[in-house]
Amino acid sequence: MQAISTMFRNRWWLNHVVLSTALLAAGCTDKPAPAKDLGTDINEVAATLIEQPLLHSTSIGVTYRGTEFIRHRGDMETGKSNPPTDETLYEIGSLSKTLAGTLMASAVLERKVSLDDDVRMYLQGDYPNLEYRGAPIRIRHLLSHTSGLPNMLPERANTVLADFTDLRTPGELNAIYAHYGQADFFRDLHAVEIRQAPGKDYAYSSTGTELTAHILETVYKSDYESLLRGFFRDSAAMTGLRIRLGDTEATRLAVGYHSDNAVPTTPMPQLPWGASGNVKATVPEMMKYLKFQLAGGPVVTESHRTLVKFDSEFSIGYFWNIVSGDRLKGVYYAHHGGVPRSQCYIYIVPKYDLGIFVITNQSGDHTARAMETAINTLVERIAAREKLAGQSPSR
Repeated sequence: MQAISTMFRNRWWLNHVVLSTALLAAGCTDKPAPAKDLGTDINEVAATLIEQPLLHSTSIGVTYRGTEFIRHRGDMETGKSNPPTDETLYEIGSLSKTLAGTLMASAVLERKVSLDDDVRMYLQGDYPNLEYRGAPIRIRHLLSHTSGLPNMLPERANTVLADFTDLRTPGELNAIYAHYGQADFFRDLHAVEIRQAPGKDYAYSSTGTELTAHILETVYKSDYESLLRGFFRDSAAMTGLRIRLGDTEATRLAVGYHSDNAVPTTPMPQLPWGASGNVKATVPEMMKYLKFQLAGGPVVTESHRTLVKFDSEFSIGYFWNIVSGDRLKGVYYAHHGGVPRSQCYIYIVPKYDLGIFVITNQSGDHTARAMETAINTLVERIAAREKLAGQSPSR
């Protein structure tokens, strides 16, 4: 969703995180000293994170030079003893896009599609509107958010998301998507107006990701969720990914809060394909994803390849945000995810053979900044640890 993914569209979110007074007081200084073991560092960062206003609980997964750490802190509901666990299913929001990008990278390597294919090759009927002055939208434009497509379809969803923290937003989104299926998506796609040449300007688009899922279904002749689960089961041993939940699985879905509403809110509504924001996973499943990303391999390497370079520091791969020029992190790959009751981050930092996944069960204006600060603190402590000769991580 654009309203909660703008930190990668607005450059200062990428490279300049403002540390809150509370975090500074808790000891997150410019050069923190590492604890005796990284697990202790992660515990401290998690504890500090949930001290921030409105944050109820967090789960953090870290893989560092082959060693894994998972920490859960806080209670998912105020006044109840119900901390998140390894069994908790989380809504990972727009991190779902990186999974779709990985599937498309595989399709490119298999020569099922070409990045330069006109997307209309995979649509039934005529879409003369999906071009600008003769320049068509191509698959690479979907993956790099340069297609010119709107953030969400139907268009009225974008009006609702413009005031994301309004307490009415979750209910209004639920109403919009209650009966909105793929046929409705294609109807609205016919009415889209492209106002700029594709491939030039960044404009975050979940619509583009949903269309990516349709293209994958077309070339593989299978539904998107089956493609998703099959690929990551076989490639990363991820057996627990879900878009739609059965009744038993739904009981494991994390409770979450929207903005400053004290009452838990409803899950993210189902989108036509779900590729842009409906994936659910446990933290152990996301740990497998971190390891899959760090291991490289042809598909991961392709998915991390720069498709559009906006400046010397910010590029886009297959839905991955690629950041260069960071003194501490080096070149890294990141994405933010958010739904009305959850926000999360994933960071892949090859410099330290490091992967980080952080998620909270609250979604508001300041949630992303608090998580960015927690991640920066962890990276700072790992960098300090790297300077200690012969030290290896321990659980």
